[in-house]
Amino acid sequence: MSGTFLVDEINYQKQQISISDPENCMVKRLLTFNTSGSPFSYGFSFYYTFLTCPNEVVIPVWSLMSIPCLSNSTSSFFATSNLTFSKLLPPSCQIVKGLYVPVDVIYKDVITEEKGFSTVPWLGNVLLEWSSPNCRGCEKESLRCGFKNKASLEVKCLADPPDETKSRLRPLIITLCIIGGITATCIAAIRIYNSERFVNQRRQNAAITARNTTQQPRGVVVTTGLDQSTIESYKKVELGESRRLPGTNGIICPICLSEYASKETVRCMPECDHCFHVQCIDEWLKIHSSCPVCRNSRS
Repeated sequence: MSGTFLVDEINYQKQQISISDPENCMVKRLLTFNTSGSPFSYGFSFYYTFLTCPNEVVIPVWSLMSIPCLSNSTSSFFATSNLTFSKLLPPSCQIVKGLYVPVDVIYKDVITEEKGFSTVPWLGNVLLEWSSPNCRGCEKESLRCGFKNKASLEVKCLADPPDETKSRLRPLIITLCIIGGITATCIAAIRIYNSERFVNQRRQNAAITARNTTQQPRGVVVTTGLDQSTIESYKKVELGESRRLPGTNGIICPICLSEYASKETVRCMPECDHCFHVQCIDEWLKIHSSCPVCRNSRS
């Protein structure tokens, strides 16, 4: 028994394992299948004859099971449990091999030499059994099974932790769940509060900036802004459907506090990579030479 198999099911009480072929051609694996040297054996097996016939040969398919994964454009691969039919094959058909195939014991009464094996689902998987280590008794009593020592395969049944231990742990588990729920609620509330505080602070900053701009004394000319050519040299980005921007930029313009829309164009500051609506930042840079978020200016 060699190679890689998929484990479909393990029944520890019956000590059975169902395996299948990763390439979905278990019949091909059965032709060279051998359990010697492994702890597994066939629980129940039945003798089958495997054969190949040219596609043009007409044969009664009621006695045969077609094996598509071993067939090709010129010949078809079959298997049958009908010994009489296998002896009456047309001359152009050839017997490939005859061997015992493991099947589930529930099909024991179904498989006969007359009926063939059209109802037996071993094409997809193989059912194997193991006898050592023998944990059937432990599994039957719903107990865990373990080795008595490291030197042999003798086993002993192990009981689950006593109910007294479980009862001691139950209040601790309930307490941890309550604390965890309260902590999660507090964290969510703090995040909501900080988010609202951040938005309000930005609005206040925008209002103060606008007020300071309109309250400058007449006759005093402030020339701390940038010229249009410098402003136009700053990078512009057209937003996609996701409205994602590089760095720590969100989806709200820090100047007008409006959400960006897809296909909208934003301009980014070269030093800090903060981005804003083009019309918002252009008006800002005509008066100020620094970023309205971090106040970094172009050196």
